[in-house]
Amino acid sequence: MTSSFRRPRTALPAVALLAAALAVGCGHGTSGGTGAAAAAVPTTATTSAGQSSAGPTDGAFKDLEQHFGARLGVYAVDTGSGREVAYRSDERFAFASTIKSLLAGALLRTASDQELDKVVTYRQDEVLTWAPITSRHVDTGMKVRDLAAAALEYSDNTAANLLMTELGGPENLQRTLRELGDPTTNVNRNEPTLNEATPGDPRDTSTPRAFAADLRRYVLGDVLTEDRRRMLTDWMVGNTTGAPFIRAGVPAHWKIGDKTGNGGYGTRNDVAVAWPSGGRSPVVLVVMSDRGKADATSDDALIAEATKAVVTALG
Repeated sequence: MTSSFRRPRTALPAVALLAAALAVGCGHGTSGGTGAAAAAVPTTATTSAGQSSAGPTDGAFKDLEQHFGARLGVYAVDTGSGREVAYRSDERFAFASTIKSLLAGALLRTASDQELDKVVTYRQDEVLTWAPITSRHVDTGMKVRDLAAAALEYSDNTAANLLMTELGGPENLQRTLRELGDPTTNVNRNEPTLNEATPGDPRDTSTPRAFAADLRRYVLGDVLTEDRRRMLTDWMVGNTTGAPFIRAGVPAHWKIGDKTGNGGYGTRNDVAVAWPSGGRSPVVLVVMSDRGKADATSDDALIAEATKAVVTALG
């Protein structure tokens, strides 16, 4: 297949944890939890643009790490006030299927309307284990825009691989992110191997802070035209895999567009743009986690509880 779009050259309540953390006056640090080796960096919560606090949420996040036996990475920003919450936000985590959000954004940036309507054909032997949509259309193929919807709304792995081929491969997606100002995110492999998440392997990894910046560029920035931003937003809001994660940690009346991901070593992630009620500005939120053991399973509640702590901290 040739590319059409290559660019030229059982949880503890988080609110209770946060209250306890505030009561004892938590400090900074990256100790606690288990997970992939990463460079130790300070963890901070920025209470307003340009001002860093003593990280009052750090204690809540450390308690969650201890309770779930996990390493947790969080970055959130209220795009109106500039208020931030950050914990291990500059450590690397395997992004797993959350990368599908940035893949779709890159395609929407480069493809014409005609190219989005192109029908991509594929063989039965290209259909991966998790392919709830593409597995039903082997005989007819699917339009590029429908593949993007399948990848974001159902996390269809075959759809993601076909889209990656259309874009020109993982190296072209990484090049696109570099052009947008992201020097951090590494895109190296396709599904399913990008989900291996081997500790210490920098391939197919990012940091919560870097990933949030990319997501903000695509969904809220001027990288895409307004109609393309709306298309990406609609796909993410229509996600069917996110109910137990960030969506479970925000108030019921918030509008959420997210993309989940899970992989080896207990990796479990969710990335989202949230639109609070009452006309408040959107919040961009990335929560990543792993457990550091090859046979570890993830716990959905960790992401939800971390999200609750973020919502409480942002106010």
